[in-house]
Amino acid sequence: MDNVSSKLPLIVIAGPTASGKTSLAINIAKEVGGEIICADSRTVYKGMDIGTAKPTKLEQELIPHWGLDLVNPDEHFSVADFKKYAIEKIDEIRSRGNIPFMVGGTGLYIDSVILDYKFCNKIDKTKRKLLESMTLGQLCNYCNNNNIPLPENSSNKRYVVNAIERNGIIPLRRETPINDVIIVGITTEKETLMNRIKLRIGQLLNDGVIDEALSLSKLYGWDNEALKSNAYIVIHDYLLGDISKDDIVSKLATVDWRLAKRQLTWLRRNNFIHWGSIDDLKVYVLNQLAKHS
Repeated sequence: MDNVSSKLPLIVIAGPTASGKTSLAINIAKEVGGEIICADSRTVYKGMDIGTAKPTKLEQELIPHWGLDLVNPDEHFSVADFKKYAIEKIDEIRSRGNIPFMVGGTGLYIDSVILDYKFCNKIDKTKRKLLESMTLGQLCNYCNNNNIPLPENSSNKRYVVNAIERNGIIPLRRETPINDVIIVGITTEKETLMNRIKLRIGQLLNDGVIDEALSLSKLYGWDNEALKSNAYIVIHDYLLGDISKDDIVSKLATVDWRLAKRQLTWLRRNNFIHWGSIDDLKVYVLNQLAKHS
C-alpha cells in the first residue's frame, strides 16, 4: 500500500452504527471525486439489504459503492478476504483518478487495511467445516482446552471460528497506519445516537425488513450465522411469537445500542483516529486533502 501515489490518499470514515458515516462520505466524495468502499461485515452478503441498512440505491447512484453483495449468506468471508478485496479496489479507484473512501463500523476490517495485517495461516476447509458444525459453547470450550484466547466478541461464532483457525495468533500488523491515509471517527451524543438508531429502525420496518428476514430464512435457515445479528435475530423472535410487534423497536434499539458500544470500544483503541462531529469532520477532511494536493 505504501508505494501507491501520495496524491490520492485513502480517506477512512469510522464510527458506530447509525452515526451518519455514509451521508458524510457521500457529501465529501461528491465534492472531491471519490468512490466508497464499505467496511461492514454484514453488507458483504447478498440479499441482506434492509436489515443491514445498506446504502440505498439512490446513495449508490450518487457515488460508486464497493464492498456490497460480495457473497451469499451461507458463504465464508473473512477479514483476510476483505483486506485483499479492499486493497484491489483502492488501487482501482486511484487508477481512475478518484479518491478512495473506506467507510464503516467494523473495526477489524478497517484495521486490517490501515495497519496492513499479515495473515499467515492457510485455511483448512475440512477443519473449517468441522468447526462450523460445532455450537458456540463447544467452540469456546475448544479454545479454553487448547489455550486459544477468545476473541473480543466471543458471542459471535464466526469470530471464534476465525480465532481457532488462526490458532490464537494475532495477525502481524503495523504499529502506525500506512502512508497516505486520513482517518476520522464520528462522535455523537448518546441521546442523539439513540434517536438516530430509533429513526433508522422505523425506516427498516417501513422498508419491509420482516419480509426480507422471512425470505432469507427460507433460503438459508435461521441457523445461518449471518442471520444471527442485526435486525434478523429480533425479527426471528417476533416470528416465533416470543415478542410482540410493538416490542420490535425497543428490542432492536437495544441490539443496535450494544453494537454501537462494541464498535466504539474497538475504534477508540486507535489513538490515530481524529474524532469530531459530522460538520467538523467534513472541514477537517477537506483541509487534509488540500495539504495532499
